[in-house]
Amino acid sequence: MFKVIFENIGEYKKYAILSPIFVLLEVATNVAITFYMTKIIDLGIMEGSTDGVLKYGILLLILAAVSLATGITSGYLATKASAGLSKNMRYSMFKNITNFSFENIEKFKRGSLITRMTTDVQMVQMAFQLSTRMAIRAPLTLIMALIMSARLSKELVPNFFIIMVIIAIGMSFIITHAYPIFEIVFKTTDKLNTDVSENLAAIRVVKSFVKEDKEINKFDEIAENLQNYYMKASKLLAMSNPLMNFCTYLMVLLVAWFGAHLIVGGSMTTGALTGIITYAIQIQVSLMMLSMILVQITIARNSLNRINEVIATKPSIKSPKDATFEIKDGSVSFEDVSFSYVDDMDKCALKDINLKINSGDYVGIIGPTGSAKSTLVNLIARLYDTDSGVVKVGGIDVKEYDLKSLRDAVSVVLQKNQLFTGTVRDNLLWANEDLCDDDLKRALYIASCDDFLDPDTDLDKKVQAGGSNFSGGQKQRLCIARAILKDPKILILDDSTSALDNQTETKIMNAITKFRPNMTKILISQKIKSLKNTDYTIVLDNGVIENIGTHEELLQKSDIYSEINGVQEKDSDFDA
Repeated sequence: MFKVIFENIGEYKKYAILSPIFVLLEVATNVAITFYMTKIIDLGIMEGSTDGVLKYGILLLILAAVSLATGITSGYLATKASAGLSKNMRYSMFKNITNFSFENIEKFKRGSLITRMTTDVQMVQMAFQLSTRMAIRAPLTLIMALIMSARLSKELVPNFFIIMVIIAIGMSFIITHAYPIFEIVFKTTDKLNTDVSENLAAIRVVKSFVKEDKEINKFDEIAENLQNYYMKASKLLAMSNPLMNFCTYLMVLLVAWFGAHLIVGGSMTTGALTGIITYAIQIQVSLMMLSMILVQITIARNSLNRINEVIATKPSIKSPKDATFEIKDGSVSFEDVSFSYVDDMDKCALKDINLKINSGDYVGIIGPTGSAKSTLVNLIARLYDTDSGVVKVGGIDVKEYDLKSLRDAVSVVLQKNQLFTGTVRDNLLWANEDLCDDDLKRALYIASCDDFLDPDTDLDKKVQAGGSNFSGGQKQRLCIARAILKDPKILILDDSTSALDNQTETKIMNAITKFRPNMTKILISQKIKSLKNTDYTIVLDNGVIENIGTHEELLQKSDIYSEINGVQEKDSDFDA
């Protein structure tokens, strides 16, 4: 579990090592201060020696200054080490998440990943900071205080061990019962964050169906459960302070009671008793610190496991060791390909697909909802891997390519178009940061974005979160322009022209064909009019290829295609 800490402390390791060293110096000076306080009482005040008071007084001032300096330094170093650890853990998680395949991403909920990168990291940061400072200071103080107490009076030391046993039993009960509750707390927090993120992303749907009250009630129920679990855990953790206070007072009373008898008997001095009482308080404070650290580590242990789960997850799709970097052309072939989302060959999304697409072809794909159209093209860019069979691009198995090279050569405009906060220029430069303005303007023209943007003046137009200041059709065209700028060998438009009218769509496809004649173009669409100009269209049904042909050929031999065409022609006549 703690391996993730050692692997991510990185360049902040020196601060994590130096902090305990200064803590050791701080503890040593604190213990020495108490010891020399006994001297100033017995050899200075009790004997009426001014020289003794001055001598030990100056020494105490020096020790206090050293204690202050080492305490500040150790605190600074512990803070720097813990903050650096949290930064590195967040980086490691985010880096690994960006390399996740779709399969990996689906394993974690979005809200869970957000919780792990925020709340969980903060918990580990706090625990690590306490561990590099308090977890060193507390046991050192405890040990040194016991040793010094034994030097002052061996008869009183057994009282300390009695109290320590009581504390150990009490804290063991609290920690063992609190840990399972915090497991539930973090899972409930994941659910809360997931629901909030889903509601924010789908706020238009919520409002259009007037379901605000329903979502508020659902949120309130989760929040109430979270509150109840926190209260249950807090009640257990709240027992630690009364327990520590009880033990502190009991310790002082026992030491004072037995110490008074020793003073009366002449076997102990007043200064020694004062010192032992001070050491008793230091021991109790140390035990209280240890209890706080144990509580924090109990919480952080859960968080650390959750963080490690993200970092340790290996991407299910990655580049091979001896990867091929050059993609010869845009040809695509499927050879006996089957694929299942649930690793069950009896529940395949695609079954025994055999298909050959030549480089430069303009191909359409159509089929009923759920016929696995998107699944088919996702295998080309290796967003998923086949369960059986081979997908080849440029005559080579996609599993043999370097992933970056493959995905640079296969540009996919997905159904859900995503623009990022920034400017139009920022979004277009996702394709290649070295592109000049002329390249950007040409892509905007090809994607017919000049209808709503002036390429000469609007490259720096602001894009709000998610592209909310653009319509659906405008976002689709901007995403197509961004995909074209990669200059791919294969361009896949996965129903990404659904918000465009036929005239605009035809204009875009003609421009792409004119300016990128050798690019293989694959268009998934439910509109027959969009597919009439393709070289041929693939008809999918329930994960298998039902037919392949031109518009005229499919009208004759494909029942599915002719049925869709008939329905759309009737709708067109009705609209007219």
